[in-house]
Amino acid sequence: MESSESIDKSASVVQPTRLPCPPIPASARTMQGEHGLLDLWKAIKPLATIASAMNTGAHPDDEHSAMLAYLAMGRGVYTSSVIATRGEGGQNEIGCEQGIALGIIRTRELEEASALGNVTLGILSEELDDPINDFGFSKCAEETFRKWGEEVVYERLVRKIRELRPDVVIACFENEPTTHGHHRAITLLTQRAFHGAADPETFPAHIQEGLLPWQMKKLYVPVMDNEDYHVAVPVGEYDQNYGSSYVQLGERSRFMHKTQGMGVHYDEGPTYNYYRLDASVVPAAEKERDFFAGLPFTFADLARSVAQKGESELARILDTMHDAANEVLSAYPRFAEVASRVHRMKALLHAVQLAVPGSSLDEETKTDLLFRLGIKEAQLNRASAEALSLVVKIKPETGEWVPGQTTTVTVTAYNGGAIEVEHVQLRLRVPPGWTAKPLTPTTFPRLPYNQTVCTVYEVSVPAAAAFFHPYRPPILEVEALYFAFDIASTIRVVPDDSVAVLPPYSLTLTPSAVVRNTLHTEQPIPVKVTVKQYRPGSTTARVSLAVPEGWTAEPAFIDVPFAFRGETRTIAFTVHTGPQVENGKYEVKAQVTRADGVAESGQDVQVIEYPHVGRTYFIRPAKLTVQAFDLAIPENRRIGYVASGFDSLDKYLRAVGVHCLNLDADEIQSGDLSRYDTIVLGIRAYGFRRELIECNQRLLQYVENGGNLVVQYHKPEDKWKPQLAPYPIFIGESLIDWRVTNEQSDVRMLAPEHPMFSEPNPITQADWDGWVQERSIYNPSRWGSEYTELIATSDPGEPEFRGIFLTARYGKGTYTYSSLAWFREIPQLVPGAFRLFVNMISQKQ
Repeated sequence: MESSESIDKSASVVQPTRLPCPPIPASARTMQGEHGLLDLWKAIKPLATIASAMNTGAHPDDEHSAMLAYLAMGRGVYTSSVIATRGEGGQNEIGCEQGIALGIIRTRELEEASALGNVTLGILSEELDDPINDFGFSKCAEETFRKWGEEVVYERLVRKIRELRPDVVIACFENEPTTHGHHRAITLLTQRAFHGAADPETFPAHIQEGLLPWQMKKLYVPVMDNEDYHVAVPVGEYDQNYGSSYVQLGERSRFMHKTQGMGVHYDEGPTYNYYRLDASVVPAAEKERDFFAGLPFTFADLARSVAQKGESELARILDTMHDAANEVLSAYPRFAEVASRVHRMKALLHAVQLAVPGSSLDEETKTDLLFRLGIKEAQLNRASAEALSLVVKIKPETGEWVPGQTTTVTVTAYNGGAIEVEHVQLRLRVPPGWTAKPLTPTTFPRLPYNQTVCTVYEVSVPAAAAFFHPYRPPILEVEALYFAFDIASTIRVVPDDSVAVLPPYSLTLTPSAVVRNTLHTEQPIPVKVTVKQYRPGSTTARVSLAVPEGWTAEPAFIDVPFAFRGETRTIAFTVHTGPQVENGKYEVKAQVTRADGVAESGQDVQVIEYPHVGRTYFIRPAKLTVQAFDLAIPENRRIGYVASGFDSLDKYLRAVGVHCLNLDADEIQSGDLSRYDTIVLGIRAYGFRRELIECNQRLLQYVENGGNLVVQYHKPEDKWKPQLAPYPIFIGESLIDWRVTNEQSDVRMLAPEHPMFSEPNPITQADWDGWVQERSIYNPSRWGSEYTELIATSDPGEPEFRGIFLTARYGKGTYTYSSLAWFREIPQLVPGAFRLFVNMISQKQ
């Protein structure tokens, strides 16, 4: 980022030390002591420790939260968590976002979880459509490598290791056959990187970028057996400063993963996590006291190492730093005394940083020492601000900007502590090509207790500025430089909430996806476009639709007037496809054009906002996907849908003309169920619709009387019992064994003459083409002989599953249980899934 102005080098504010090593994360959200003493302790605890550790995993929530809390918050270890994907392939327990939008939320959850635990986060997936993505459950590392690109993941992992230089690396999972293929892949690459990251022949381009090879000292993998281990981490220890055990602290961060329903309330008491040493370049005992046995852990350890290399004076200063760090900790919780000792330690740190380059140490040792000192510098800066109760904030006039706009940003610094802060300078950093012009003074000679200083910047956004990207660093950053106890400090702060450059107009098409039934092409497609203006002031947007060749949109365009930023208007178009539409996928795009016909905007801005992660944005093309195929829908059938909150199939059924009504608890408990020809239970409904267990006998009686009941997949833990079905169905207990993850697996129809494959839509092998992510999950392992097995399929080289699609007569009616992944296929408009699902809900007496 560029600075808004040059520093006056004659002023008393001193430049922070720049290290000849990769940058370390130093920015924070707004500095404010929301938790007072707790925040202070979290800031100073790491000052006495020079060791570092990394935890590697595949998805958000893979991180070993209790272990990370123990290391980072209990031992003060510089701790990082490196995760491969952003969790795009999972489910959403708090909203309707799926795919990339879900990945954006899970990224924010992971960021907040990491911040709670003092953990530096690294994510290998970099783009919205990155090859390293959560493509769903995988049974082996080989499939994962094929889809991700093994060398792509390996290069990014080695890069993170060389950037963060961990002494110890702990994989989240063992590489064993019952483990998710994504997990196995990251563990295998972590093991490969143990030596590869230290080899200069591995990605030599890194060296040209300034990233030097790095040898991890130890690599550990988790084990369940409390005998086959080298290190037992006492995560159940109670820390009085936090008022919690490390398990409980870890769960506080896990509760941030709300889209996955994570977080458990644990009682106090002894608990251990066990780890086995997988590789090491230092001697190791059969049982080690901790991960860092045999490695430097404190400044005193560094001092001994330096002294052995003949640098006695440097060793003396490092010993002094060891004492100074302990003095900081002993001053807690007296803020002013902590602040004084933090700044004394800063002065010692500066002396060491100046002495290292001219010492007789070898270059590798110098680089390592300077890197560790650089981490300590960032930690001391944070500790300084916390001990002084210095609160720095960024206050944009608005958090939503458009290219070419000029706006104002206010930067404030508040002193809530007893120590007067001097020579304060507030610098706003913006991206290259932007300008940030100070409209008021940026330097202040003194900042007394309970006072605030303020600088206003005029920020100009270039016309060619890139739009907001949820995975990029914030576009604004404040660097606050100041003196306390005659020692300079720097704190860098980013906004609490997202500041986003957005298109001038957001165009949202409703519906966003539609089935074009080629059996009824005479029907037009009604399209609504919701237009929101992000540009300030009064404007007029000319909105039109771009349609496939041979199609037409009426009207040709609509001029939409806007009076102010944030105003939203909805307009309507009608799309005609013509009498003949070939089966296939088509797109209808919305756009805003200027008077001269030049396209000005064609994006949809999806605002994503939840209390635990704040507001962010997903900018994507403004389009409607039209999937054309033939779909016969029976007339005069009334479908009742029991939604669980985890799928939206009812919406898609209504969109294609199925008379589908949602059933509430009262209807299930006491309504006339005979009014419905078919009742469909959404995925995992027994686990989340409490009334279903109580009223299951009513549902079975409904079937016995002639109804058609369709039950979609359940997990074993969803209160499922075999007796809930009219004839027992046992769900397989293993996470990995009872699913078909290959969406292209061959499918055999075991009962091709069954009405399920002919009424009202004839089903052929072509209907199994184009499925996404997986075939089925949580398949039954056993079932009653009364069921007809409809299909058989499997992953390559595995035995066939025959219980994926089961149906049986019960009394006068039909009961069907299916663990096919309808909840993924229907929203993706997979033709065969639609046709087969309609057949399933059309079964008659």
